[in-house]
Amino acid sequence: MFAELVSLTGTSKGEAVKTALGHEIARQKGNLPMRVRLARALSMARASGLFAPDDHKRETNEMWGED
Repeated sequence: MFAELVSLTGTSKGEAVKTALGHEIARQKGNLPMRVRLARALSMARASGLFAPDDHKRETNEMWGED
């Protein structure tokens, strides 16, 4: 089965393993309950320092170098 994956992807064994593991991790994350995924997304959003309310226009103008 492993040799078949290497053959199909045309990659090295190491790359085939990395790709397969990446796909499995993504599949497992997709199987998490929606509430867990949303909680993680909310945590990431809070940690990223979202724009302050009513500040979007100023932030966008600054980003584009406009007044």
